[in-house]
Amino acid sequence: MFPRMTEYGSGVVAYIVIFSVAIVLLTFLIVSLPVRIVLVALAACVSGFTLFFFRDPDRTPTIGGDEAVVSPADGKVIYVGDVEEKEFLCSKARMISIFMSPANVHVNRVPINGTIRFLKYVKGEYLVAFHEKSSERNERMLIGIENKGQRVLFKQIAGFIARRIVCTLSEGQSVKAGDRFGMIKFGSRVDVFVPLNCDIRVKLDDRTYAGSTLLGVLQNE
Repeated sequence: MFPRMTEYGSGVVAYIVIFSVAIVLLTFLIVSLPVRIVLVALAACVSGFTLFFFRDPDRTPTIGGDEAVVSPADGKVIYVGDVEEKEFLCSKARMISIFMSPANVHVNRVPINGTIRFLKYVKGEYLVAFHEKSSERNERMLIGIENKGQRVLFKQIAGFIARRIVCTLSEGQSVKAGDRFGMIKFGSRVDVFVPLNCDIRVKLDDRTYAGSTLLGVLQNE
């Protein structure tokens, strides 16, 4: 059974499928069999990768209530540490960075129940996503959620290949952990900022799955 395709990539998928069909039809006008085989293989590879990249599997949400912080992205944990967060938490915070390779599912999901209180798009550079300064210098979308006085910030960060950030959220919107809200097309990294007293449940090199991997549990003030 074919996996579900994300709505955020419907335009790209349609374009690539049409392009691939056009290439296959073109091969009927080519006499050379090797050239025809190469073109058909190219069309199949491009279409296959596009469908693979924009897949959107269902996920079982983590059970944990309002205190649970789940991963907003599939990928690998490349950083866990304390930083100064000046945009939304406005205090020292614990940052968890998740790197998404081209093989990962790229649909992003809301990490915590609450209300969207902060949205900020920042133009920037396109450093490789695992660069330590990419969180501060790359193109990015900042999203802040508040629930019962607890605040969590997360960033969609474009990388060297990623050049298109999709975020469908709006300020004042109520959200639930695991809700789909966008993606980073052909990239690359998501950073999550939680209060210092959050009980972190992941470590370096752990694999995460959007909407189902528990990153941490917020503690009552």
